[in-house]
Amino acid sequence: MDARHTPNWRRYPALYAALWKNSVVREMQFKTNFLLWIVVELLWFALQLAFMSVVYAHTDEIAGWTRWQVVLLVGCSNLVQQLFTAFFLSNLMEVSEHIRTGRLDFMLLLPVNTRFLVSMRKVDLGAFANAAAAAAVVGYALHRLGHRPSAAEWLGFGAMSLAGLAVHYSLMFLLSTVAFYTVRAQGIVFGYYNLFNIARIPDGAFPPGTFRRVFTFVLPMILVANVPARALLGTLQSAVPMALLAGMALALFAASEAFWRRALKHYAGAGS
Repeated sequence: MDARHTPNWRRYPALYAALWKNSVVREMQFKTNFLLWIVVELLWFALQLAFMSVVYAHTDEIAGWTRWQVVLLVGCSNLVQQLFTAFFLSNLMEVSEHIRTGRLDFMLLLPVNTRFLVSMRKVDLGAFANAAAAAAVVGYALHRLGHRPSAAEWLGFGAMSLAGLAVHYSLMFLLSTVAFYTVRAQGIVFGYYNLFNIARIPDGAFPPGTFRRVFTFVLPMILVANVPARALLGTLQSAVPMALLAGMALALFAASEAFWRRALKHYAGAGS
């Protein structure tokens, strides 16, 4: 039922451009909501930065991270999170509704890869504005630190940010696919979204133990922002954290694809 026959991938850029156009039209129909959502997200980001300012009013560093290094970390975390929100969040939140209402049945009949369509139908344009604000904070933190990243550090930062984005996407896609068995999975998806806050905490602040292992090797929240930030700062002592994050991204994507295919194999339509 899935469009797993060989697709003509040359059509997909044009298809995605059309989806972008539809997203712009949809957003512009509700301009006030669009602007208010940007403001709310910016206020939440500012609150995170204010919290760090309060903490650093009482200490000079946390687990080896100085104030402006942590500001950069928070900026990296928010950048990855907002890019995830821009491209994927609203789509994955709707997977259970597609299954419950039967819209997925229609998508499965289209001559397009169904995972692509489910994952990328909508684009949250407001999140790009918030991602730009996060990037500006990263730039300002670098200025305050007096650090000018080399080309290799920028390349490492970009690659690791994409790996962190892939981790978020793969994990939430996998959790959204649980809706094939539970019909509704919004609670699970929202629960995962709340774990994003772990990503803005310095990795050294987590003591060795079960919590650190789980959020490194199962739900790698500790990696998704810390590794890109360290790559940009040039404080990685080896390539192991980068290899670990890249490996986790690939493994989680493969796991989400396997679970998706298994769920589709046992899916018989909305009326089943």
